[in-house]
Amino acid sequence: MMTLPGQEKKEDAALEEPLAKQEFNLDSSQWYLNRELTWLEFNRRVLHEGQDERTPLLERIKFLAIVGSNLDEFFMKRIGGLKQQVGAGVRSLTVDGRSPGEQITECHDVVSELLDRQEELEAVLLDKLARQGIRIAAYQELDKEQRKEADRYFHDNIYPLLTPQGMDPAHPFPFISNLSINLLVVTRYEHDDHTFLNRIKVPTRVGIPRFIKIGSGHLYLRFEDLIANNLSIVFPGLLIESCALFRVTRNAITEQNAEKANDLLAVIETALRDRKFAEIVRLEIESSMNPSHRGMLAAELGIDENKDVFTVKGVIGKRDFFQLASLDLPELHHPPHQPLDHFRLLGDSRNIFHILREQGALLLQHPYESFDSTVQRFLREASQDPKVLAIKMTLYRTSADSDIIPCLLDAAKNGKQVAVVVELKARFDESANIRWAEHLEEAGVHVTYGVVGLKTHSKVIFVVRRDFDSLRRYAHIGTGNYHAGTARMYSDLGILTCDPIIGEDLTELFNYLTTGYAPDRHYQKLLPSPRVLKKALLEKIDREISNHTEKTPGRIQFKTNALEDKDITAALYRASMAGVKVDLLVRDTCRLRPGIPGLSENVRVISVVGRFLEHSRIYAFYNGGDEEYFIGSADIMKRNLEERVEVITPVEPPELRAELRRFLDVQLTDQRSAWEMQPDGSYVQRKGEDPVGSHEKFIRQAEKRLSDAQRLFKLKKKKIIKRKKGVLKK
Repeated sequence: MMTLPGQEKKEDAALEEPLAKQEFNLDSSQWYLNRELTWLEFNRRVLHEGQDERTPLLERIKFLAIVGSNLDEFFMKRIGGLKQQVGAGVRSLTVDGRSPGEQITECHDVVSELLDRQEELEAVLLDKLARQGIRIAAYQELDKEQRKEADRYFHDNIYPLLTPQGMDPAHPFPFISNLSINLLVVTRYEHDDHTFLNRIKVPTRVGIPRFIKIGSGHLYLRFEDLIANNLSIVFPGLLIESCALFRVTRNAITEQNAEKANDLLAVIETALRDRKFAEIVRLEIESSMNPSHRGMLAAELGIDENKDVFTVKGVIGKRDFFQLASLDLPELHHPPHQPLDHFRLLGDSRNIFHILREQGALLLQHPYESFDSTVQRFLREASQDPKVLAIKMTLYRTSADSDIIPCLLDAAKNGKQVAVVVELKARFDESANIRWAEHLEEAGVHVTYGVVGLKTHSKVIFVVRRDFDSLRRYAHIGTGNYHAGTARMYSDLGILTCDPIIGEDLTELFNYLTTGYAPDRHYQKLLPSPRVLKKALLEKIDREISNHTEKTPGRIQFKTNALEDKDITAALYRASMAGVKVDLLVRDTCRLRPGIPGLSENVRVISVVGRFLEHSRIYAFYNGGDEEYFIGSADIMKRNLEERVEVITPVEPPELRAELRRFLDVQLTDQRSAWEMQPDGSYVQRKGEDPVGSHEKFIRQAEKRLSDAQRLFKLKKKKIIKRKKGVLKK
């Protein structure tokens, strides 16, 4: 059994004590794993998908890129935040007993190991790509004609964009932007030993790919390699002594608190400007860099050379491998998957509101079922239906290629009341959300920014329609963002419903979001945070403990991206000690340690890593046989439960609960993509006989549901035709 690096010093000593003597003080730090270390452990599982030879080659490249992107974000958000705590003199310990400084040190140790594995994998995959005719060549490996082509490309497309910057008393050290690729170039005159330091920023954000295609095949040259081999043009008359790559990562935690709602837009814009110049938290350098230049860069950038500098072999900025992972070579990818129409909407061209009213709620499973023909159809028809009077929605993230914004603009143009709660503080989407908000306001949409001090993370569209008999409320409540791109890559759930009580609850919710006031708001079915959700989950866990008997054993099953909240974790420990079976499908961060006799022997923690990113949240309770299922936007994290507006909704129709039951069962029994957590926080991948992972099974299930519906639809059509023919004969 492998122990998480850095985890052993806090926890292993406790396990050496005879378990019978332990009283399991649930306030003790020994029973809680560290948030940052368990998140890094998740990236170890992601990297393994790139190492797994069962995964198609270009998909393996994708997982290599994902880990690179994840580590960039980890340094920007998590290490950045911890460094701020250290700078502020914070000495308080986390629930697992670590100070900010200890966490940084232990995280750096794990990251170093991950980087070693990532670089080993990079070399293996590039070799495999070369065998498939996809090669990243060094400039020196090109033949004469290929060099001519590359040099022409440099002269026509790159050279005009370059701005070399000297570094000497007359030219101070230049500003280095976040995640930019830079060349440190040392030059001198031919008969002079004095050297000059220069910086060239590689202009990767101007539409030029990181890997430049040479010729008609799949031969690529790295952008920076092409620049490095044309430096004589950039520095005419000078000798090039050396050239080495470097890249910096800056802290992304620059938010300021707004005291008034109408200050929020200005505060976010200021925070974005501040982020550009934020503290540097990591320097990556090419292994060939001169040690004295390494020290100079560290000093100029204000970082610790021994702690914050990472030497990289291979490609710096491995997130750029997404370019190769997206090559259109079907034989090197998973079999193509086209999201399908929902089986209950097949052949039904009626207004979607008529369908929901007559057939009942629909459970949506993305990306297996189409986001466009369900969620976007719902909003599109709402924007055009003359009987729809009002549309309200929350907007956390969206995309330029989505129909969401055009539908909202159409709705406003068509005279409907449109209110949108835009979350300006959605990390790394702030600029886009500011643009969307301004665009919507210009069209007459009522835009608010939620409640002061709370992020609005809920995923809700709320429609008020004048039906034939009265006003009726319709809604979509989901686990994923209203983003057409991620809807094809993330595994999410949603529900379309016209449940009148849920409609009443959503009226209360949007009144809260648009005013910021929450006195005496009462919710009958929804479990919103921050006021209701955490308390409700704790009460339902306690109820499961109370209801547990040998005849009707208790069962709790949660599917979430993260389990970080101490109170919920402690409650799940209590449930296990009472004999309740607890199944936790947790994508990444998990504080709970399963499998400890007497404490958590009734708990399984399973992480599924596969073709799609796990993003859905399900909360299921056996409840003495009267099972309850909830889905929604909230992970079990302190911030989500206490500092965000989240929405969890019950799923009550029996046929939809049965769908969720099947969904959970498939993931809990996955023998291809599932990993089981060990008591020390490490994970072991299942090695069952079934080679098909849950994501592929969900694709097959969606195909079968649609195929069965198509068969029924044809039979009904035949019966109608026969009936009509019979009538005509008579």
